[in-house]
Amino acid sequence: MRDAVVVANAPWRWRPDFVALIRRAWLVLAADGGANHLARIGVYPDAVVGDLDSIRPGVRRWIGEERMIARTDQDFTDLHKTLAYAFDERRAQRVTVLAATAGRLDHAAENLALLGHWIVRGEVEIRDEQHRIVAVAGARRFRTTAGQAVSLMPLGRCARVWTSGLRWRLDGESLDFADRTGVSNVAVGSRIGVRVDGGVLLVFLSEPVPEG
Repeated sequence: MRDAVVVANAPWRWRPDFVALIRRAWLVLAADGGANHLARIGVYPDAVVGDLDSIRPGVRRWIGEERMIARTDQDFTDLHKTLAYAFDERRAQRVTVLAATAGRLDHAAENLALLGHWIVRGEVEIRDEQHRIVAVAGARRFRTTAGQAVSLMPLGRCARVWTSGLRWRLDGESLDFADRTGVSNVAVGSRIGVRVDGGVLLVFLSEPVPEG
């Protein structure tokens, strides 16, 4: 599968597992200032996409102008433009986004909403130090461990949601961001299932912090 990693521009701390994810990716892209994060670990992105107002001049020279993909449309964020480039121009099939949830809350909310926009094009998720966040429109199964925290957050409204493998099960109930959500559920075993009819659901899977 053509796996891509996109590094956005929110505050970010590299862990060994995230560095390993970058180094084994088929495609590495930076959303503008995300290139500054990659420079800290000595990784050249395949492309830097956006309006290019956040990448540091020294990092830009180090990467080279041939990898700069200017997208100056101010109607969309740099992360949106980078995901469009990944799916539409590089034909990525699965994209993992890093450095997208810390810092400004409005930016984080926009970045989470982008998962719902791009789910129709391929698998897309955000990872941070605490969570793996996956958009579901249809049915998905996830590997878990007993006791792992799982939250279900609808992007707007999900008409009907079914779950399996969670302590508090849903059986066709609706979830609504402004009313009832599914925060702080718990996996009871090694797998959970989620099915959505009508809408997009964000599944937050807590991740243990690696040792060392």
